Amino acid sequence: MKVVIMAGGKGTRIASIANDIPKPMIQIGGKPILEHQIDNLKACDLTDIILVIGHLGNAIKDYFQDGKNFGVNISYFTEDHPLGTAGALFKMNLTDDFLLLCGDVMIDVDFNRFIAFHKQHQAWASLMAHPNGHPYDSSLLVTEILEPQEKGGVPVESHRVTGWLNKEDERLYYKNRVNAGIEIISPALLAETMKHFTPRHPEQPDKIDLDRDVLKPNIKSGRIFAYDTPEYIKDMGTPDRFNEVERDLKSGKIAARNLSKKQKAIFLDRDGTINIYKGFLTKEEDFELIPGVTEAIKLVNHSGYLAIVVSNQPVIARGDCTFEELQTIHEKMETLLGKEGAFVDAIYYCPHHPDKGFEGERPEYKFDCNCRKPKPGLLLQAAKDWNIDLSQSYMIGDSTRDLEAGRNAGCKQSLLINEENSLRTVIQDLLN
Repeated sequence: MKVVIMAGGKGTRIASIANDIPKPMIQIGGKPILEHQIDNLKACDLTDIILVIGHLGNAIKDYFQDGKNFGVNISYFTEDHPLGTAGALFKMNLTDDFLLLCGDVMIDVDFNRFIAFHKQHQAWASLMAHPNGHPYDSSLLVTEILEPQEKGGVPVESHRVTGWLNKEDERLYYKNRVNAGIEIISPALLAETMKHFTPRHPEQPDKIDLDRDVLKPNIKSGRIFAYDTPEYIKDMGTPDRFNEVERDLKSGKIAARNLSKKQKAIFLDRDGTINIYKGFLTKEEDFELIPGVTEAIKLVNHSGYLAIVVSNQPVIARGDCTFEELQTIHEKMETLLGKEGAFVDAIYYCPHHPDKGFEGERPEYKFDCNCRKPKPGLLLQAAKDWNIDLSQSYMIGDSTRDLEAGRNAGCKQSLLINEENSLRTVIQDLLN
């Protein structure tokens, strides 16, 4: 697959680091950000690369030349005037699906996994998405939820994008699914865009914005999909983020997050561990974070471990709560965490309960399943989805069921929290 990298950024917000070179040429760990990207691509056998250059583009050409010294083949498209984030794509005669990157983002991802997802969904566009610590000022993707297809099943996300929240759009509670700015795009999407395209800049009709002019208007096609990943993707837009990336590179965190490598996770119970226990929680207005939990989860986020919630939710089987209401509760959790700079990488829950005979219950969810803790099904499914080494992972909760689930899954250790031993204390001790 051909790779197109937009490498013409000026980097005005990071001028204090370097203001005389293109932003993709800013060095991290002794080499340009763009070279880190090319190394990542080459490791995935993606070696046919087009660099879109503009501002100070000769610095990029002089360094990379034809790419042979870096084990890849590089050609160039030069913008003689700014074409926006997508204008160049319409001038390059791209005939096959291609991977699109911004050259100023530090990444280390398994692109082969992403390409397989794109092909599986026969997408016009696949958008890489991830949680981050500032979803409140990020563009968020909303995906379709499908009803259970089997007795006792849970709703699944089809990954089909149905909504797009720009950072200026009004929002209440939301899933922390941030558009990461890495896409696989089909030429069919570009062709469809031109059928209905109206320039937002009539004085410069070839200036096209990828998000607002290409992707967002075509959501209605049903051919745009979100690919969730916890891998390392960080914009280098500010000096603070630059310094954070340098620390992450030195610590090995960046490379370790690539999903081709075994991950390690800290699994967290929900009720009584993340939120104040109030019995069976059925309404979002009753959800309240335990003081100190946000700081605890931020410690996990910065540690290199995945933060994954695994929770028994028998309120579904009892008929006390719908799947839609449970989803809203989880969206509130993600929103509250995100406002304080924390996030969870995934949420898994069991809707079942083995005991029958209660008024209002849903019989199809009343059975002895493999996912209700202390059984390990939720942790095993997460391990399969995210390539997790359970023997290097931990389970933290407030009950013996949580401890047993961690042991049954083969976790390195299961840890109990209580009034004297808060989540923050447990995680601090674990990571020290």
